Amino acid sequence: MNPLPALHLPFFANLLLLLVLAKVFGEIMERLRQPALLGEILAGILLGPSVLNIMVRSDEIKVISELGVFLLVIIAGLEINIQEMVKSQKGKNIVISILAFILPATSGFFVGNLFGLPTVTCFFIGLCVAITALPVSVRILMDLGRLKSEVGQRMISVAIFDDVLALTLLGVLLDLHNMEGASYQAIGLQVGLTLGKVVLLIIGLVLAYRAVNFLTRQENFVEHQLDKLLHLMRGKEPLLAILFAFILIFASLTEGAGLHFIIGAFFASLLLSKELIGPKNMASFEKTTHGMAMGFLAPIFFAGVGLEFQIGAIQHWGLLVAVITVSFASKLLGGYLGARYAGLRHRKALTLGIGLNARGIMELVIANIGYREGLINVEVFSILVIMALFATFNTPLLLKGSFRWLDRLEAREKVGTP
Repeated sequence: MNPLPALHLPFFANLLLLLVLAKVFGEIMERLRQPALLGEILAGILLGPSVLNIMVRSDEIKVISELGVFLLVIIAGLEINIQEMVKSQKGKNIVISILAFILPATSGFFVGNLFGLPTVTCFFIGLCVAITALPVSVRILMDLGRLKSEVGQRMISVAIFDDVLALTLLGVLLDLHNMEGASYQAIGLQVGLTLGKVVLLIIGLVLAYRAVNFLTRQENFVEHQLDKLLHLMRGKEPLLAILFAFILIFASLTEGAGLHFIIGAFFASLLLSKELIGPKNMASFEKTTHGMAMGFLAPIFFAGVGLEFQIGAIQHWGLLVAVITVSFASKLLGGYLGARYAGLRHRKALTLGIGLNARGIMELVIANIGYREGLINVEVFSILVIMALFATFNTPLLLKGSFRWLDRLEAREKVGTP
């Protein structure tokens, strides 16, 4: 049965309906102790072609969604401390991050290849399967009161590594777009060129990071200069404009180099810290950015993902089952093996592997970019959305049970009970 044609409501009526329903469903999910993004996506699915077919994702909504992606990436970057990231990857700990990325990525690639999908699409599925979304991981651990635990800290460390690596590899995949059927020499040359751009970007980031470290040791030099500049400016929200301009410089440079703008935006936001611009300025910037993102732009983005979702486009249900199964099993196994190698005991390693299945924001952002750029079709996109929903729903429940299991074992060991 064909769906009814979408209603042609005025743009602002569509926007109002989408925002209100996204916030209502998001509130319901929050009360169920689930991330709000699940409700926001479900709102889009309800309004989109899969259910009511009231609206489609218009060009205007796509532009708003792009701004939502921009702010979500900035928020993710602001939550990461570069020094802690470098420290957490030293020694055997790096093995956890590597195995927790490579094993799922390889498994996802082979699943796509098994179903005869194009090579670039197979790589993209592997990339999405390998992600551990940092914001979702932080939220789950905070709700469980485990953010500062040993397993929690290692989980955050792996999520940081995986997010950075995923965004970097995204640039490679985007440059390989439309090269299906090209010679291996041409593909190798393009990959080498893209990796060269990434290396230059990393060198630039390292130099910028060292400059930031030097300036933070100069008795709040940047903070004082920034405060002087803000005092001279009489316009509204000058701090927001200055910091956004800083981030947009990086985004423009990476986009000009042929990489996606979110890579530059993410790395630029990594450099911002309260030690550099001051606790007061940092808190103000975070509050304003979170307000714009979570109050308006992010709900529209996630609801827009739901509008793009088409359950009727899924013809290969075996592919859906395979992607969901492999995404969970390979991430758990990669995290478990890496944690065991790094010295964690069986139950802690298993708990870590379960927690690394937290997906959501970053996986959906990257899946949306892949769909917009033509790396995947609507069927694969819809499958990846279902995978993200499945993982985001189930991981908190499984992780809560695993932590209780771990607590009971530690309690028995304290009293000497076998």
